[in-house]
Amino acid sequence: MPSSNLPFFLFSLLISVSLSTSRQTQSDPSISPNPDCRGRWIHIRNLPSRFNLDLVDNCSHYPVYDNFCPYIANHGLGQKTHNRSHSWYRTDPDMLELIFHRRILEYRCLTPDPTKADAIYLPYYAGLDALRYLYGSDVNSSAEHGLDLFDFLQKDKPQIWARNYGHDHFLVMARVAWDFSRPLTYDLPEWGTSFLELPEFYNVTALTLESRAWPWQEHAIPYPTSFHPPSLDRLESWLSRVRRSRRTKLMLFAGGGGVASAPNIRHSIRTECENRTNLCDIVDCSKGVCEHDPIRYMRPMLRSSFCLQPPGDTPTRRSTFDSILAGCIPVFFEELSAKSQFGWHLPEGEYTNFSVYIPKEEVVLGGRKITELLMGIPRADVGRMRERVLELVPRVMYRRHGSSEALRAIPDAFDLAVEGTIRRIKSRREAEHVR
Repeated sequence: MPSSNLPFFLFSLLISVSLSTSRQTQSDPSISPNPDCRGRWIHIRNLPSRFNLDLVDNCSHYPVYDNFCPYIANHGLGQKTHNRSHSWYRTDPDMLELIFHRRILEYRCLTPDPTKADAIYLPYYAGLDALRYLYGSDVNSSAEHGLDLFDFLQKDKPQIWARNYGHDHFLVMARVAWDFSRPLTYDLPEWGTSFLELPEFYNVTALTLESRAWPWQEHAIPYPTSFHPPSLDRLESWLSRVRRSRRTKLMLFAGGGGVASAPNIRHSIRTECENRTNLCDIVDCSKGVCEHDPIRYMRPMLRSSFCLQPPGDTPTRRSTFDSILAGCIPVFFEELSAKSQFGWHLPEGEYTNFSVYIPKEEVVLGGRKITELLMGIPRADVGRMRERVLELVPRVMYRRHGSSEALRAIPDAFDLAVEGTIRRIKSRREAEHVR
């Protein structure tokens, strides 16, 4: 077997074995009623491999990647950062669909009977499939993204879809929602596919890395970071290290951009940091150099009290969740960056308890100095904010599959996403029945 195909072979084999085991052991609510699972049963829809595993098989041939085969290792967590690592991986955010697929096989309220299910999961790797429309040969057919899936759902056991017209179905799309929101009526070339614009999928709940300002179909869930602990001891060991870290810098910006002279928040941040190097650190992540190398930015984050989170091409950033892991208090410059995005994972109404908000217009146009504002926060308040940030760590991390029972007792990003999805499906179905 060629070495380039080995990661896919191992991933495919492990997923197939896990899925087979899951089907044999998953509970049936009609046979063994479980009061803890009432209202929380999930059925995994059986999709042809062209919708998932075949997309992974092509890992060395996607136009935007040189080769993403290394990132499918460990069921999408990627390769370990070093051989002796237990919790840290070179995770690519685009692999969230694989990570979610593997984790849902461990969900304790699975049912083989779709008629007994409260929600139905579609294991479709939409973000990977979108690459051929975004960068590849099908770029002129982006309005067709999703039609093949819908056609299958209509032909294969159509009663499953027809029972609630898709209201009880959900899937994970490991890109921002804008990448799937190209209007169907546009004839001119425009970025994105039209998956979320297809009327056929209006009722389906999509879990994306960022939602639009008017989310009806989608809800944002955290970007996967590189931290995936297998046990409660590993989590507590990391949190202990974070608490011991000496915060020698006031603030840090880890990211690219801001080098042009045009006025924008990233340019303002770089200019201020360059003038206050005693207070501010910059980790240059241009050209994706930080994406699979967490050591490059985690060590500086551990040394900083505040981590600046300016918007880039879109409002949200993976760095927000990296900074939370490091106990580095996030500083936002747009409300869309987190406050209106991640309500299942970052508690709404508590943002002032774990983050700082500075309107970007006040910095770019009003000349407000970020360093002065942050230095004005009392030390005791900074300490309280950091403790609240650390309390959020389990909520934004995706623990490793097969983790210890003690760690599984603490809800992580996956658990909160599933529970939020079930609540959302229930509320949408109830609203539909009222009409």
